Amino acid sequence: MDIKNIIGFIEKIFLIIIAIFTIVAMGQEIFSLISSQRVELKDLLLMFIYAEVLGMLAAFYSSHRIPITIPLFIAMTALSRLIILQGKEGNPAILLYESGAIIMIAGACWIISRVSIAKEIE
Repeated sequence: MDIKNIIGFIEKIFLIIIAIFTIVAMGQEIFSLISSQRVELKDLLLMFIYAEVLGMLAAFYSSHRIPITIPLFIAMTALSRLIILQGKEGNPAILLYESGAIIMIAGACWIISRVSIAKEIE
């Protein structure tokens, strides 16, 4: 076995571990929601992050590459969840920084989508 195959095998093992842990975390979150009998927006955003991680893994296995927009969507969702978790008592400056980061990531996604469209047209 050459080094490329060894690294590829280790990568696949880690991706399977990530998928298993993500599914376990989703199960724990669902159990927590059932136990508390209450669903909040922060819980839904966390479940969306888990779903996006699984989607990213599925995209990798189908095309052997990860579309850059998926981690960017996960980052935007995570920042949105962070803003919600901070609540009203948080520092307003931090809220502006986090909101600015979301806008910058959204702009990056828009630029990437425009570049992809332009490449398809050519």
